[in-house]
Amino acid sequence: MRKSLALLITSLGVLPVAANAFPIASTGEGLSVLVGSTNPIIATYQGNSAAFSNDLYLMRDASGNPGDDGILANDLFIFNNHATSVGSTLSLGSFAVGTELIFRLHVNNTGHDFFTGPASRNPDSHEHARVEENWQVNETLVSFEDLFNGPFVYNDLSFSFTNTQTTPPDPTVPEPTSLALLGIGLAGLRALRRYRS
Repeated sequence: MRKSLALLITSLGVLPVAANAFPIASTGEGLSVLVGSTNPIIATYQGNSAAFSNDLYLMRDASGNPGDDGILANDLFIFNNHATSVGSTLSLGSFAVGTELIFRLHVNNTGHDFFTGPASRNPDSHEHARVEENWQVNETLVSFEDLFNGPFVYNDLSFSFTNTQTTPPDPTVPEPTSLALLGIGLAGLRALRRYRS
């Protein structure tokens, strides 16, 4: 009876509803996490409100490279939503710009696995991760839903990454190393022209 009364009062707006104590991505269901620079990717655990125990992994193929969407024994463990302290960080290493990083949330209580990216990767054909690019400067926020078929509030594990983005890099904008190589080549051609004349 007391619980029903509290729910009624809360739904009427008489009692304030507490906001989440940790960030949750506000948009970006089904977006992919892409490498945005050759600098190391640093993951930071942001928090959760899940009852279930969830492990977060970076998917890797048999050679240890990212981007495989099959579950393999060499996936890199990153965080557990109950055992990891908020603010903990882990360097995932450096990758080629534009590489998709696929993250897998393993729900220990149910055995389900949910993935970043399109709904087709998940057993219930729903997006289970929100990816918010530029949540902070040079940081992408990812928030997971751990229940099969929802309710899709994405509050079961939130983490952020540096040097990532949701949109593929623009191929018309050369990287600094490409510009340097072009400059060296042009200087070589100029020296060759002077030598011949």
